[in-house]
Amino acid sequence: MSSPSRLRTRPGRGTLVRGKPVALAAAGLLALTACGGSDGGSGSDGGPVTLRMTIWTGNEEHLKLLNGIAADYRKQHPEVKEIKFDTLPVESYTTALTTQIAGGKAPDLAWIFENSAPDFVASGALAEIEDDKDVLPAAKKLWQHEGKLYAYPFSTSPFGVFVNTDMLKDAGQPAPAELIEQGKWTWEEVAKVGGAVRDETGEAGMVIGDFDYKLWDNLATVWDGWGAEPWSEDGKTCAFDAPEMTEAMTFLHDAIFAEEAMPAPGTTADFFSGEAAMTVTQISRASLLDDSFAWDFVPLPEGPSGSYDVIGQAGLGVLGNGDNVEEAVDFLTFMTNEKNSAALGRYFPQARSSQLDADTLAKSNPQLKPAQLEEVVIGGIENGKVKPTHTNQAELFDAVRAALDPLWKPDADVAKTLQDVCSAIQPQLEK
Repeated sequence: MSSPSRLRTRPGRGTLVRGKPVALAAAGLLALTACGGSDGGSGSDGGPVTLRMTIWTGNEEHLKLLNGIAADYRKQHPEVKEIKFDTLPVESYTTALTTQIAGGKAPDLAWIFENSAPDFVASGALAEIEDDKDVLPAAKKLWQHEGKLYAYPFSTSPFGVFVNTDMLKDAGQPAPAELIEQGKWTWEEVAKVGGAVRDETGEAGMVIGDFDYKLWDNLATVWDGWGAEPWSEDGKTCAFDAPEMTEAMTFLHDAIFAEEAMPAPGTTADFFSGEAAMTVTQISRASLLDDSFAWDFVPLPEGPSGSYDVIGQAGLGVLGNGDNVEEAVDFLTFMTNEKNSAALGRYFPQARSSQLDADTLAKSNPQLKPAQLEEVVIGGIENGKVKPTHTNQAELFDAVRAALDPLWKPDADVAKTLQDVCSAIQPQLEK
């Protein structure tokens, strides 16, 4: 068991002692009040314990790994009779999680996406955990408050570009590796190549993974190449109407509707099923690849502002109002120790300084070459910027998505649409 010194709560910030209520005071989606404790286990009275952790993935390989770690932990802790991994739908994950919390059925541990990190951390909903010095300071920044850590950066996953080199060859187009060698791996070149793929093969050229005209924050993998930001550093001023964002979104609009280098609204193209030449996504998707076509994995293309890296991040936190907080913190510590984090790194890249070398990463990522790991994964983890985050993210996310809808038409006025986005969200940013 973990000692009491490993778990500290924050007086006055909503988290009370075990078994007492916890208030999620953040506005927006997390403007909820959690009552009661976890619905699993009886650790507070010394009986057997059941831990439950919410996750977004139902992938068999992911679950096999997680259940294996849980089984190893239970061998050393017979008082923990069961550890459940509760898969919630990814598209409604945060909503489902906060609904459970509001209904007094909070899990013991939860996977938390980067876009809701500010709300969870600021609300006081999470128990403080031990700061692992092996984890890069930059990777912990999003999960800290007043110098204390409230979630482990469970997955720090850089975005790169998976490439179907067979499709590019069939379309008579150069592979990105050739363009990189020539110093021509740019978004402008991607649009040309993608348009040619569409003309020659009828398939999609470039797909921004998981965007689908809904998850707009994934477009940071494009607009960061122009040095664009959705809002100011302090989060109080909209920057969608800034020149950099206008130029980036104009490029994107032209790539979709003029050059047809990217799928238009209402159309889909699955790279991993051979329906696109290139896709922007993360290393964890390598598990979807088979031998149906030759492929490569390369860094994001350069934009007018030069090269850049973008990372998606998830944290693993312990809900502070459960009956089994100390046990949950202890399991989290075990789950993310050096040995287990190395195994988790096959699907969920770890930001540990001791593991950031190509040889170590290659052991858990056999599908990728050392050069790919060095250029995309290590460089991305060390230098990458996390996708946009803000308090009240759920409310902001919906407002931005609705205001961007007029942009996804062939005759859209890009500059005016982005000005309208700012008009829609500025009042929320000023709250």
